[in-house]
Amino acid sequence: MGPHPAVAAIRLAVRRVLHDVLTEHTRCAEHTRRTPHPELAEAGAGRQRAALPERPDTPLVLVACSGGADSMALASALAFEARKLDVRAGGITVDHGLQDGSDTRAAEVVDRLTDMRLDPVESVAVRVGQEGGPEAAARDARYAALDAAAERYGAAAVLLGHTRDDQAETVLLGLARGSGIRSLSGMAAASGPAGRYRRPFLQVDRQTARKACLVQSLPVWDDPHNIDPAYTRSRLRHEGLPALEKALGKGVVEALARTAQLSRDDADALDTWAAEADLAVRDDVGRLECAKLYALPSAVRRRVLRRAAMEAGSPAGSLFARHIEEVDRLITGWRGQRAINLPGRVEARRQGGRLVIRQS
Repeated sequence: MGPHPAVAAIRLAVRRVLHDVLTEHTRCAEHTRRTPHPELAEAGAGRQRAALPERPDTPLVLVACSGGADSMALASALAFEARKLDVRAGGITVDHGLQDGSDTRAAEVVDRLTDMRLDPVESVAVRVGQEGGPEAAARDARYAALDAAAERYGAAAVLLGHTRDDQAETVLLGLARGSGIRSLSGMAAASGPAGRYRRPFLQVDRQTARKACLVQSLPVWDDPHNIDPAYTRSRLRHEGLPALEKALGKGVVEALARTAQLSRDDADALDTWAAEADLAVRDDVGRLECAKLYALPSAVRRRVLRRAAMEAGSPAGSLFARHIEEVDRLITGWRGQRAINLPGRVEARRQGGRLVIRQS
């Protein structure tokens, strides 16, 4: 008799990601063997092989585990699948220090991951700042800690327990911000430096992950912040999505997750188009030509403008759709407007048929 369907589902999701990691690791190792190290190219093949450090034959995959149902289910699936494949498995838990006893909770998670025979296992304490609000600040501190751990251990990947429900919430939050199709694309299955972060559960619902913990008798910790109405995502989870399902019927979460994937495919295609168009709309000295920009579809043109603004020093996190719309009017609705001020002390103005974007 096979495993419970919920357990089988989470293991299959993790197995697919581990196969991807192994394939990439093998490809990278083969490339390294074929490519001489530039500093040792003149030293001869014998010296080169002796001087270069050996690349580990077995990649390390870490799981980021809070102790909640999603990440505990992920940790259990990683521990099971890694033993069947040529993969080392470890775990990291981040102590945000935002609640009394958080250090005790982190120590308990370390014990549970160790009991699963994950190695290495580590608890990392972080200091959460204030910038961007409590949710964004905690997220920034968490990813900084995970990045550092991945570098410290030389991990090939870090698995995150975001589920299909989390994806649906992310799409709705992006819709509320009105930030365009990229916001509607939600979370990527792979993101971060060199695709470090992997999200195996984006096609797995939250209830399946919780059920997998239940049938495996895995203890889970329910973060009180997840039901605290002070947090936007918590309100959306417990009030917004249930209201949508009541009004529209079941299947809203699945539909939003599909929207995320379709939006991501479209956004990726438009980004590629914009990158190619960026070269074609510049003059011989690299200045943007307004007539050529005007001829582009608006979705492509605005991507070119956003890219130019960021290259000039405007921070991506502070550059919103309304900023790009104002710059776009210098192309499509030119009436002698003054320069547009953008975040990062960047200025956009039209001069002699050229669009000049630079720091003021």
